[in-house]
Amino acid sequence: MTTYEELVEAVRPLAEQISGLYDEAARRYGPEVDAIVRDGCRDAKRIEHTLDGLLDIGDDERILRLYKRLCRYYWTLDKVATAEYVMLYRDHWDSAAPAETESTP
Repeated sequence: MTTYEELVEAVRPLAEQISGLYDEAARRYGPEVDAIVRDGCRDAKRIEHTLDGLLDIGDDERILRLYKRLCRYYWTLDKVATAEYVMLYRDHWDSAAPAETESTP
C-alpha cells in the first residue's frame, strides 16, 4: 500500500464521522427551521439561536439550505439582523468571495 492509500485509509473514519455529524445536524435543525417558518414564529431569540447553530456547521449544503430558508423568513421580521447573519455566513464560510471582490477593479 502506498503512503497516499495509507493516508486515505487513516482519514476515512474521520471523514465518515464528520459526515455523520452533518447528517445528525440536518435531522435536528430541519424540523426546527420548519416549525419556525410554519408557525410564523416571531421570537427573535429562538430564530437567532437556530441561525447561530446552523452557522457553526454551515459548510454542508443541507445546512446552508436551512440557513438560507431561515434567513429568508427572518428577513420579513428584521432586515437588519438578517443582513448581519448573511454577512456572518459570508465572512465565516465564503473564503473565496472577499479575495474575488478585492481583486475586481
